[in-house]
Amino acid sequence: MKKSGSSKRQSDQTDYQAALGRAAALCSRQEQCSSHIRDKLGGWNVNETDAEKIIRNLQEEKFLDDRRYAGFYVKDKFRFNKWGKIKISHMLRQKKISEEIIGAALEQIDEEDWFQTCLELIQSKSATLKEKNLFTRKGKLYRYAAGRGFEPDLIHRALNLTIISQ
Repeated sequence: MKKSGSSKRQSDQTDYQAALGRAAALCSRQEQCSSHIRDKLGGWNVNETDAEKIIRNLQEEKFLDDRRYAGFYVKDKFRFNKWGKIKISHMLRQKKISEEIIGAALEQIDEEDWFQTCLELIQSKSATLKEKNLFTRKGKLYRYAAGRGFEPDLIHRALNLTIISQ
């Protein structure tokens, strides 16, 4: 027996509602970015038109907000992972967050806090190094802080304070 057109539309509407419900549930459990939800919808075989409608709906209902997501992401990665601005912004760019939103989110944390965190990381790493050669030691500490995503000027300031205090 052949399906009628209205039955297919009803099935599409049911699929749309189910996908919207799943996406809303996902967003209510944990803060999400729109690109992650878009990827999830693609994995659930939701067509592009419906996916965009679902994302718009979630944004209108305040389930999904890239600005809010970026703000939480920056605070969490700074506080718990001790990441610098470069690494955080790189990771947010991978999540397709706009440069404007990334910049605003990074500004939530005071410059002095970025410096203090970088200084603490370098000092704790310095205590574990056995290297006696000052040039090699500085290089290792610089690479360590750069790998954490801190900016070169912050690293140099922190290194100068760390080396002077030893």
